[in-house]
Amino acid sequence: MQAHAGAGTPAYIAINRTGFAVTDFQAEKQVVRQLHAAIAGATPDTIADVLAQHVSPDWHWRGMHPFHEQRGSEAVAASFWRPLLTAFTRVQRRADIFMAGLNEMDGFKSRWVVQMGHMMGLFDRPLLGILPTGRIAMLRFVEFNRVENGRITETALFCDLLHLMMQAGQWPLPPQTGAHLVQPGPMTHTGLMYDAQPPERGKATLAAINAMLDNPYTSVDGVDEETRLRRAWHDDMIWWGPAGIGATYTIPRYIKQHCEPFDDALHEGYRFNGHLCRMAEGDFGGFFGWANLTLQNAGGYLGMTAGPGPADMRVVDLYRAQDGKLAENWIFIDILHFLNMQGLDVLGRMQSIRVY
Repeated sequence: MQAHAGAGTPAYIAINRTGFAVTDFQAEKQVVRQLHAAIAGATPDTIADVLAQHVSPDWHWRGMHPFHEQRGSEAVAASFWRPLLTAFTRVQRRADIFMAGLNEMDGFKSRWVVQMGHMMGLFDRPLLGILPTGRIAMLRFVEFNRVENGRITETALFCDLLHLMMQAGQWPLPPQTGAHLVQPGPMTHTGLMYDAQPPERGKATLAAINAMLDNPYTSVDGVDEETRLRRAWHDDMIWWGPAGIGATYTIPRYIKQHCEPFDDALHEGYRFNGHLCRMAEGDFGGFFGWANLTLQNAGGYLGMTAGPGPADMRVVDLYRAQDGKLAENWIFIDILHFLNMQGLDVLGRMQSIRVY
């Protein structure tokens, strides 16, 4: 049961008895959709001006290696969008998930809009040393946008550059333990939530995500890993991992193809740093951190020898919940940054390749 909005509280917000603020987020969604529509018509020459019309002057943008943190529309255009729009011809944004929610990490105050999918285009010119194919390329991405007063003030954009290298026939890492495909969207095809969603469903999804985070995967008190995972995950769960690790299906294969290699190599110096945003809407939710984890490679993971010291993992997780448990999980990891901190410059290796 919802209480009446208090004095000074916008009319479209109500506070339920759990303290979880709810709103339909339609205004915030429209701001982000307008930006995306404008980017679709932009060129390398116009992209900075296009961005400036939709973002705040001090826009804080976070991107994966080698983009990192940028401030303002011109810096973001120069770092990310201008190179992408130069390399890719006729870019299409093909979304699989679109949602909005309130950020649990700041007490449900800030409003965020999230989109996940692929940017598809004709890969006609080099990008960061990755050689063009002249064919369709699919750049997997996820984007978190914080919206305030009709402007985007903060963004985190993760994209899978390793997968783009693989599409171009450049294989920078050893064979991965899982399979990597052009990762599909939700099996239910319900991820594009352009309309308002029942707030209780988002609340239940966030509860399922938090239950998973609160439930350790490692064996404690005599309870094995698989049993613990089954408390939070469906038996036929799908873990859509990033290139370099790959995707895996069902709890036993998830343990064998991801958890065990990860835990065996990265158990030293493990530290969880927290999340910057965690939110949910409908049956979908997720989070990102900067960096989520700090850990040290004991040797062998992603082809690396033992790491010289701790390295950061910047991670995005998006989820689909079903009947109180998690059914699908899409993961983005800034693997290039993690490896670069250990002395392996994957993009430098790409730029050293020459075609004669």
